[in-house]
Amino acid sequence: MDTSEHFIPVAEPVLTGNELAYVSDCVTSGWVSSIGQYVTRFEQDFAHFCGVKHGIATSNGTTALHLALVALGIGPGDEVIVPSLTFIATANVVVYTGARPVFAESEPRTWNLDPVDVARKVTPATRAIIPVHVYGHPADMDTINAIAAEHNLHVIEDAAEAHGAEYKGRRVGAIGRMGAFSFYGNKIITTGEGGMITTDDVLVKQIRQLRDHAMSPTRRYWHDAIGYNYRITNIQAALGVAQMERIKEFIARKRAIAALYNELLDGTPGLTLPVEEPWAKNVYWMYSILVGDSARVSRDELMAHLKTRKIDSRPFFHPVHTLPPYATGQSLPVAERLSRQGINLPSSTALTDDDVRRVARAVREALQ
Repeated sequence: MDTSEHFIPVAEPVLTGNELAYVSDCVTSGWVSSIGQYVTRFEQDFAHFCGVKHGIATSNGTTALHLALVALGIGPGDEVIVPSLTFIATANVVVYTGARPVFAESEPRTWNLDPVDVARKVTPATRAIIPVHVYGHPADMDTINAIAAEHNLHVIEDAAEAHGAEYKGRRVGAIGRMGAFSFYGNKIITTGEGGMITTDDVLVKQIRQLRDHAMSPTRRYWHDAIGYNYRITNIQAALGVAQMERIKEFIARKRAIAALYNELLDGTPGLTLPVEEPWAKNVYWMYSILVGDSARVSRDELMAHLKTRKIDSRPFFHPVHTLPPYATGQSLPVAERLSRQGINLPSSTALTDDDVRRVARAVREALQ
C-alpha cells in the first residue's frame, strides 16, 4: 500500500459555491438568528424543488418529524408504524408525542418499509405510517398510501436521506401528507444542522406557530399551546440557499458515482449491489452494499480491510427493535440480515473517479 495515499471519508460536505458569501452577508447585516431573508428563501426554494406549496425550516430533521406528528394530533394511546431499519430518530419522535412506535419489516430489494408487513401491523390504535426512503431509494408509496387511505391514517415521509429522489416521477416529500428532511453535514445538501417539513396541508400555519413556542401571530408573547423552539437560523438557511443552487449538480454526481461503483463491483463474489426499481430515481445518498453470509470475508472484516487502506466506511443502522430502549424480543429477520450485512461505502460528491476506483479495488481485493 502506498502510505502517501489520502484518507477517503465516508461523507463530507461540498461548500465551494456561494456559502461563504451568503453567511458573510448574514454576519455583516446582523441578521444571524431565526429572522432573516435566507430562511424564507430557503423554505421557498426547497418547497419548489420538491413540488409542494410550503416548506417549513426547522432546527434539524428530528424536530421536523416531531412537529409533523404534533400538528397531526398524534399522542398517548396512538400507534405509528415505522420501519425498524432506520436511524433511531424515526422511532424516538413517536415516543416524544406519547404514542407508541410499531416496528415493521424491510423488503429485501430496496431495503425500505415492507407494505405487506405494514398492513399486518395496522390496529384500531394506528394513526400514522412513517415510511423512510432508506439511503436514497424511495419506498413503495402507492401501496403505503393505499393502506393509509383504507384505514384513515396519516403518511409522513421521512425523506432525510433522499433529497431529490423520485417515485413515479414525483419527488419525495410531496407524496405523503407531509415530508420531513434533514440537512445534517453528511446529507446531499447541508446546513450543518437543519431540517424541513414539506407539505400542501392546511396545517402549515399551525406548524409554523408550534415551531416558535406556539406564540400567537397576532398577539406578541401570547401562547395558546405548548410549543417548541425548533427554528432554523438565518446563517444555517444561508448555507441552505447556496446549497440549493447546486442540488441538481450534487444529485447528478451522486448518481454518477453510483454508476461507476456498479460498473467496478459488478460480479464481485458475495456482494449485493443497490437497486433502482423501474419506478424510482435513486439518489444514492450512501452507496450501500450487502456482504453475503457466504462471502470470503464478513461485513466487519471488509470494513477493517478498508480501514487499512485508509478508506472510511460505516455499517447499516442497527434495527431499532434490537436497541435497548425498544428491545422486546421481536423478530424481523429481513431487517436483521440487512443490518448484519450492510455497509455504506464513501459516497461524498467530493469523490473523484480515481477515489471510487481505489475504493472498489480495495473491496474486490478483500472479496476475490
